[in-house]
Amino acid sequence: MDQFKQISTFVDVVGKGSLSAAARAEGVAPGMISRRLDALEARLGVKLLQRTTRKIALTHEGTAFLENCQRILADLENAEASVAERSAAASGHLSISAPAGFGRQHVAPLLPSFLAEHRGVTLTLNLNDRVVDLIGEGVDVAIRIASLTDSGLVGVKLADNQRVVVASPAYLQRHGTPESLDDLASHNCLPISSEGSQRGWAFRQNGRNVTLKVSGNMGCNDGAVLHDWALSGKGLAWRSMWEVGAAIEAGQLVTVLDEFSAPDNAIYAVFAQRQHLPLRIRAFVEFLRRAYARPDYWRHSAV
Repeated sequence: MDQFKQISTFVDVVGKGSLSAAARAEGVAPGMISRRLDALEARLGVKLLQRTTRKIALTHEGTAFLENCQRILADLENAEASVAERSAAASGHLSISAPAGFGRQHVAPLLPSFLAEHRGVTLTLNLNDRVVDLIGEGVDVAIRIASLTDSGLVGVKLADNQRVVVASPAYLQRHGTPESLDDLASHNCLPISSEGSQRGWAFRQNGRNVTLKVSGNMGCNDGAVLHDWALSGKGLAWRSMWEVGAAIEAGQLVTVLDEFSAPDNAIYAVFAQRQHLPLRIRAFVEFLRRAYARPDYWRHSAV
């Protein structure tokens, strides 16, 4: 306790600019503040401050130590706030953004249960496939399925996600099962196409990632349409497990080329970085993590 008090006193003195100001704020004599600083410097074996009762100046060692002390105190404050929030009730409005297909299938159906647990919360769900500006558009939390590159945001992993090549049993019976990536050239593939460009299918071959342009007689920018075409036997589709897992479990789709599956592209909850995250955001992120962690969730969620 004495060590912690010495550290907090050191930070207070620097923040208030003098020993006397720190003493007045705490309601103690300046001599008490001075003795704490003396004990801290004696314990560390370095001079942290050049000081009088009215003026202080940080030494080089003091400047470096101050940054560490401020971080420690901030971490403690956050820890205490987190514990206190657990006994409080979440409240307020929650603005959520999610990719259209994933949001329809794996966010929207869960929201009534979340609201039943947290009756003081209201929410808005915005579904679109663009990357939203969380701060500029007032979004509290966004669901993203991608590698996170924006260092100004905090990302919490909700679940793994793998892309697989799938086809209906009827299609494979008619056209055979591809055994290598080269075999894709002889199959009717259903590419993801948008505004005249085609997104390649990602695989891993011989220890490296490869992206292939595939061809077929139909393409679409909507994943649900590609899913339906694959179910009806129109060709091969490259889809996420979150979308096709239930159909695979039901035997409606079969995965092929599994040995060439690309690295995982995880599902994240993303929010703007801030020290005191509202309880409604913490509660929502944890709710999704629990739901997605259920062993049977991805196998039995709606097709």
